[in-house]
Amino acid sequence: MKNKIIKYIKEFLLFIVVMIIFANIISFYKASDLNKLALDINYPYDKNKPILVHIWASWCPTCKMEASNIQSISRDYQVLTFIVKSGSDADIKKYMIENDFDFNTINDEDGFFAEKFNVSAYPTTLIYNKNQELVFSEVGYTSTLGLRLRMWYASL
Repeated sequence: MKNKIIKYIKEFLLFIVVMIIFANIISFYKASDLNKLALDINYPYDKNKPILVHIWASWCPTCKMEASNIQSISRDYQVLTFIVKSGSDADIKKYMIENDFDFNTINDEDGFFAEKFNVSAYPTTLIYNKNQELVFSEVGYTSTLGLRLRMWYASL
């Protein structure tokens, strides 16, 4: 019995590792399709500090799981998010309040910014360093630790 449990645990862990590798390969592939544009938006932010740009949607299950990570990062770093095709300004304000989110969000009601960056999957995260150069692009879920490490690197 004990050997069967150990066998199942090993198989489960192997499955998790394979899924993580597979997810990262898909993320890398999707990120290669993004337009590597300079950050050219008319929004007040400190251009001498790194910034995390997050493109997401309130109807996206993965985005919902990652939103608390973005909230956490926004406490220590500049964050600007575009919420895509998720309703009116009032709808988004209500969503943000209901979920206790207060990070900077622009309503991308018609998908203009998502299209500008050639985003085809949500969430998509772009990290620009203090020189406004794109240093990381990620498609899909990213952990708080992963985001913090990327933002730390972008700060160097």
